[in-house]
Amino acid sequence: MSAGAIVMLIISIVVVWGGLATAIYLLRRHPELPETDEVPADSAS
Repeated sequence: MSAGAIVMLIISIVVVWGGLATAIYLLRRHPELPETDEVPADSAS
C-alpha cells in the first residue's frame, strides 16, 4: 500500500469510529425518552 492509501485509511477509520463514539456519548448524556400518548391516571377524571 502506498503512503497516501494508508493515510486515507486511517482518516476514514477515525471518522467512522469517532462518529460512533460521539453518537454513543451524546445518547448516554441526553437519552431520547420514548413518547407515550397515554393519559396519566390522576388526570383522567
